[in-house]
Amino acid sequence: MAKSDGPRVLMGPVLFFRGEQGPRWRLSALFVVDGEAEPDDLRVDGVGLPVPPRHVGSWRGRHLWRFDFAVPREAADGEAGYGFADSDTRWTVGIPGRTDAPRLAFTACNGTEDEPAVPRDTARRNALWSDLLAQHARTPFHILLQGGDQLYADTIWRDCPSLAAWRRRRSPSRLAKPFTTAMAEEAMNYYVDRYITLWSQPEIAPVLARVPSVMMWDDHDIFDGWGSLTEGEQHAPVMRGIAMVARRAFSLFQLASAPESLPECVWGAEHGSFAQGFRLGNIGLFAPDLRSDRTPERVLSDRTWEALPEWLERFQGCRHLLLVSSVPLLFADTAWVERWARRLPGTRGALDDLRDQWRSVAHTEEWRRLLELLTGFALRSGCRITALSGEVHFGARAVLHGGGVEMWQLISSGVVHPPPGRLAGLALERLAARNDAPFPGWSLEIPPFTETGRRVIRARNWLSLHVDRKNQLHAQWHAEGRPERYLQMI
Repeated sequence: MAKSDGPRVLMGPVLFFRGEQGPRWRLSALFVVDGEAEPDDLRVDGVGLPVPPRHVGSWRGRHLWRFDFAVPREAADGEAGYGFADSDTRWTVGIPGRTDAPRLAFTACNGTEDEPAVPRDTARRNALWSDLLAQHARTPFHILLQGGDQLYADTIWRDCPSLAAWRRRRSPSRLAKPFTTAMAEEAMNYYVDRYITLWSQPEIAPVLARVPSVMMWDDHDIFDGWGSLTEGEQHAPVMRGIAMVARRAFSLFQLASAPESLPECVWGAEHGSFAQGFRLGNIGLFAPDLRSDRTPERVLSDRTWEALPEWLERFQGCRHLLLVSSVPLLFADTAWVERWARRLPGTRGALDDLRDQWRSVAHTEEWRRLLELLTGFALRSGCRITALSGEVHFGARAVLHGGGVEMWQLISSGVVHPPPGRLAGLALERLAARNDAPFPGWSLEIPPFTETGRRVIRARNWLSLHVDRKNQLHAQWHAEGRPERYLQMI
């Protein structure tokens, strides 16, 4: 991009993983620029021709441009530089060797419920992003899986005047009020500002520019509790209007695509779902969308349930499937906590979180249906399945024995969100230690880490993952202020 007269970059690059294409590693780079001028072509090492920009969308003079390219994979791990011909700034991205499995990092919960739009101390806020970048400098990661709540949009109710006024109304009649043009404009401006501000922070931006992401959303990417509200709230025009604006913003920023032209890695586009899937040699990556169709009584829509068996069949021949479940698929039984919380005043926020869990009373049968589908595929195909999740603001692991197979769950969050307090941590330890037989013939265990003897890592954390040549998955939790390595091999 020209040094003197080119458009001003407001955010970017943000890299996205688009899959394998024969011996090539397919990527997209997203930039947000100020003004109408089209940016220069991108120059990428190993790509013979300049890469032209594609216009993704715009909002109030801020334009999103995407560059799609495929980098050749060499015999051994390497890297490719990219940048604009007339600029001194260049970035590098790690490219895995042709016969090597990619190294992955996993993050979730990149914020807090009530943080200011521009935190004063981003270094402290983003300490684990800096740690991830330092680890990447030593041993490059090839994919960054972001498992939910990449954006905390909960302050939308405070920062958008028309929405704040609507929420202050106590009359039940507010639920019938229309979603106005002013509300839609305020909401879209809020989401665009938040993405640009957050992803331009000096500790986050270098990671997003160097490690291509696969992102799946959760409730905070919309606002806290969306999908687990009461039926009246869930269907209120204002609530649904905000969700639609958040959906467009997610598509633009977390998929680098216009909602009407989603990339081919989004398998659920025709179902209104953002479900994504990839095959990487013997490894599969699958991120179902657990938020778009969620209600207090249902997680997945009928259309998604109809598509799931065929989506899983696309992983036939894989030795290991990494399943990104924004809410932990395997976790302690919280149903009795939910029943208890319903009897107490002032537990609205806690009930929303508990309804989000697969172990919620409302989702028990749907959870069992999903487990039977996954274990049936694993038994039939010989493909091991490991679930990756965030959401609960601590690190942990769980293992399920049932359906003739063993399935592991790795939990890592938050990369920014603080862990629960000491008393809550003790309660979680006790809950995790309970014997659990969710269904006849099935057992679920949350084992303690050998490094500490505890079942829960009560610290901010992120996860690194690598599959070796024997198809064994090596996982390590990187926890803030903890010298322990927290390892798990599957």
